[in-house]
Amino acid sequence: MTSTATTLATEIVLPGKVEPNGLHLRTQELPAPAAGQVVLRMEATGVSFAEQQMRRGKYYDQPPFPFVPGYDLVGTVTAIGPQVDAALIGRRFAAITKTGAWASHLLVDAAGLLPIPAEVDPAAAETVIVNGVTAWQMLYRVAEVRSGQTIVVLGANGGVGSTLVQLARHAGITVIGTASPRHHDLVRELGAIPLDYRDPDLYARIREIAPDGVDAVFDHVGGAAITQSWRLLRRGGTLVSYGSAATKDEDGSSQLPVLKLFARLFAWNVLPNGRSAHFYNLWAGKRRNQKAWQQRMSNDLTQVLLLVARGILAPQIAATFALTDAAAALELAESRTVAGKVVILPRA
Repeated sequence: MTSTATTLATEIVLPGKVEPNGLHLRTQELPAPAAGQVVLRMEATGVSFAEQQMRRGKYYDQPPFPFVPGYDLVGTVTAIGPQVDAALIGRRFAAITKTGAWASHLLVDAAGLLPIPAEVDPAAAETVIVNGVTAWQMLYRVAEVRSGQTIVVLGANGGVGSTLVQLARHAGITVIGTASPRHHDLVRELGAIPLDYRDPDLYARIREIAPDGVDAVFDHVGGAAITQSWRLLRRGGTLVSYGSAATKDEDGSSQLPVLKLFARLFAWNVLPNGRSAHFYNLWAGKRRNQKAWQQRMSNDLTQVLLLVARGILAPQIAATFALTDAAAALELAESRTVAGKVVILPRA
């Protein structure tokens, strides 16, 4: 039945370029869902690198301040608008929002809902919505890595990195993973060969392990060191860049570091050296063909969640916080001391 009632929502607002403790808490009424929309009651959301960049005004295409952050969530449909199947009410879904998920309730398009199996815990599912799909698509759709090959994962303790390691090891791929020494035991347990990302001889050590080069490097760091990642590749290898963490604290344009990165990757691709370089963008192709993009997202998340349900992919939850403690969640995520993803729940 179509809902005409409003919903009271608790939201976390990013008012401008502030420290984590500068987030605001507000309560407001959501309008009744419009045609094609549903109300999702949030069961789990989380802190991604995107929010860390957004609070600095450094995310490539973030909206103007103020706004509610939150890249993705798991939630239950509580109300529907016109032209939406009433059978959705009471069912659990994931949604990729880019912003808006740090809220107790929010309006989303029904067409963008991604089913979540009942046996998968909401917090576990939250860790692999964007992180899992990103890892899956980079490994299989971009780099097309195969069993028996060798890859390097920078930041193997992170949300995307730890998922990449597990997916690759399950596929019979050798993984060299960088992380701080405090996370080496975890990286080793996940199946990768751990190396200290701060070691000045890091790339030399990687070459000792893979003297003929590696088949793929997954690099979220960007910056000047991406040249070192490129040099690790053997002929036929692929560099997959998916971020510019090295420049997140730099002042100036949020777009310039990304544009410089694009230019460098493009230049490498035109060289006749048998290697390739790509920048992974989760949203690529959506404007051109939204239906195909949505179907691809649904298919890939289904594959990832199947591995979670089977116990093959272990979600890495660094910590959980109540929505009202989002500032503490963001501060912890930015501390560089955690392994996995910081998850935000409606209540502690």
